[in-house]
Amino acid sequence: MSTHDWHLTQDLDDFLSRAGSFLRSQPALHTVPLTVTETLRTRGPGVYGDGPPEFGVLERDGAVRASFFRTPPHWLNLTALTAEEADTLAARLAALGQRLPGVNAARDTAVAFTEAWQRHTGATATLRQRQRLYRLGTLTVPDPAPSGAPRVAIEADRAHLIRWHQEFNEALGMGTVRDDGAWADARIEQGGITFWETPDGTPVAMAGRTPLIAGQTRVAPVYTPSHLRGRGYAGAATSEVSRAALASGAQEVLLFTDLANPTSNGLYQRIGYRAVADFEVYDFS
Repeated sequence: MSTHDWHLTQDLDDFLSRAGSFLRSQPALHTVPLTVTETLRTRGPGVYGDGPPEFGVLERDGAVRASFFRTPPHWLNLTALTAEEADTLAARLAALGQRLPGVNAARDTAVAFTEAWQRHTGATATLRQRQRLYRLGTLTVPDPAPSGAPRVAIEADRAHLIRWHQEFNEALGMGTVRDDGAWADARIEQGGITFWETPDGTPVAMAGRTPLIAGQTRVAPVYTPSHLRGRGYAGAATSEVSRAALASGAQEVLLFTDLANPTSNGLYQRIGYRAVADFEVYDFS
């Protein structure tokens, strides 16, 4: 296979004209590139960082086989690749002098690219996180629900959202992907965050969802401050956001979990989420 099968670009429109139909053909597995490219399209190329976004499309016999994106300084995000395709891409990027901080992809692809990157660059790799992608089957609302009610976050909640987003990222240990204030503004504008509030109006958990693209939306983030966990608040907020997503016309309601957290994995399965695929994140140094 020729390295020229990979078309590399920093032009989002060029990338979407080539890969858009491919990404939409499997909206669940491609939920992250669909969401990120839509955010870049609507919020501008600097929304995830200062460096220009980078894209690649693997084309063969007139058809798209795979794609990638990266929003520096963040990880390379890949769709499914064979070991040969992963090696070809690693060789191409290494020859261009790319310095990648890591990779995020479905497990087999992540492993294949990581091994190829080590061969071509001499880098060391560390497994940062194992994730599982879930899809909502039949929604099962927690019964009994905790006391309180859901409420969509509004402009007056901006400072609260910023603080919780910072705490969520710190707890996740994945670094800040977006500016907290810009993230809060976008979610408020979209009606994309729901609080669970106690009867006195105190927010005790939040669950968000990404904009609806290609029939899919992803529940993220879900956060409860540590001193309020274990009371059912996250489950109530997540089930409400999931219900609202279905009501908005979503055909696929998705979420990722950290496989190191059995509590959240168990919670989402009780609500009605079913496993789709496992992903892995590696750091390179």
